[in-house]
Amino acid sequence: MKEVSIIRYHTDASSVNSRINLEQHLFTFLLEGGKRVSYADKQETISPEQFMLLSTGNCLMSEKTACSGGQYRSILLFFDQELLTDFLVRHSAALKIASNKHDHPFVVFEKDAFLVNFIESLALMLDAGRSPSAEMNHLKLEELLLHLYSHYPQVINKFRDSREMLDHERLIHRAVNSVTDRTASVEDLAFLCHMSLSTFKRRFHEIYASTPKKWLLAKRMEKAVHLLGYSGRKASEIYGELGYQNLSSFIQAFKAIHGTTPKKYQEKIERSATLFDRQSMSFP
Repeated sequence: MKEVSIIRYHTDASSVNSRINLEQHLFTFLLEGGKRVSYADKQETISPEQFMLLSTGNCLMSEKTACSGGQYRSILLFFDQELLTDFLVRHSAALKIASNKHDHPFVVFEKDAFLVNFIESLALMLDAGRSPSAEMNHLKLEELLLHLYSHYPQVINKFRDSREMLDHERLIHRAVNSVTDRTASVEDLAFLCHMSLSTFKRRFHEIYASTPKKWLLAKRMEKAVHLLGYSGRKASEIYGELGYQNLSSFIQAFKAIHGTTPKKYQEKIERSATLFDRQSMSFP
């Protein structure tokens, strides 16, 4: 019998971009706190009103406690690809599941009334004082899959095993274009692409004729210029959106590329705009 595991998980400490290698698919039912998951080509943040189905493979996970002194709490259900394949073989005709035309390594669901009660049943089962039997774990997985495939076929049909690798060029392209607004290092990118750091750097240079660090910096600074010049937002409001963990790091990087601070850049833009308005008003 293929393994299905159902466990509780909780922590008092938040974490950012923990590198996780999932050897089984995973349903993660968030109970308290916030969660962000990043694969090479996709990222998503969920709240306790949602839950995720995650594929096997490498991903980055960030977990945020609900508040100061609060906790991050979830229930995790691990299962093998063979069980999903077996389920599809047995039920795809009856449920009229279309062929998979998407390639997402995870999918997000909203908790409906049935799912809220289902998650509560998992909690009650885990609170019974003894480990659930293998048969009961398989039964709960079957129950969950039947509900999801009958009610959300379009959503579940987006799911794929992330180990079904894309070609290297496409994988790297997706990865780097999805991280300009998150705090992922070059080492994180190599991990998400299932490559050693040296291999990732070499293949990246073959594609972009640049190093990953320089390329990411240039892209983030392009976005910074756009946000500072057109949105009216201050550097203190956008540095996190650009993947920086603190304001000083962002200011230092911006000055290294543009030769001035974000504040002075905005002042220059404002002066130019004011001058243009005055010149426009001078015409009859």
